[in-house]
Amino acid sequence: MPTLFLIRHGQASFGADDYDVLSPIGHEQAETLGQWFAQEGIVPDLVAHGTLRRQKETMAGILKGLSHEMKAEEHGGFDEYDFASLLSAKYAEGGAPEGMMSDHKSHFRTLRSTVAEWQRDEILNPPERWSDFVTRVETACRAIMREGVETVFAVSSGGAIAQAVAALLEAPGVHQTRMQLQMKNTAITRFLFTPRSTYLHSFNETPHITAANADRLLTYA
Repeated sequence: MPTLFLIRHGQASFGADDYDVLSPIGHEQAETLGQWFAQEGIVPDLVAHGTLRRQKETMAGILKGLSHEMKAEEHGGFDEYDFASLLSAKYAEGGAPEGMMSDHKSHFRTLRSTVAEWQRDEILNPPERWSDFVTRVETACRAIMREGVETVFAVSSGGAIAQAVAALLEAPGVHQTRMQLQMKNTAITRFLFTPRSTYLHSFNETPHITAANADRLLTYA
């Protein structure tokens, strides 16, 4: 049955001047995932990613580990929502929590409550409306789950992947956020699809991360 492997990007550079760059661990995660695909004999006939650098670098690492060259389609719908600008819009008048963009606990606690307000359309002048985010994720998924392909790899981000799953399950927005915040770097979410239906087969898998390498490769940011 045709399968979409929807893959979160590798570890990015949280707290750095440019988050949108894979860390050395992120590059290793991507290549290790590609090697796992090679061991399993899983080779894509379509690959895609969003427009973000960390997504492109992750796909390049996967293909390197797989020893497979292929041109990727680019779909902006797979991009993460702009969490930095969303938080800035939320606290445009001040009052941002200390460490909001540098401390993991402060950042994700603040993000959780801010996204809930965004979903209710309560953030003034957000970088993107929630409804537009939902639509673009759905459009990107539909574009690659098309007739004539059997195995699709798509690299995206935690928020977009969580929204794709939440939409398929018709789950309330709060579950989108809960799924996003538990998603591991280079984790796989699998959709099985036909021209008429799409099915969630698995969520947040990391078969390439084992007891032998988890201390180094198991990351969430």
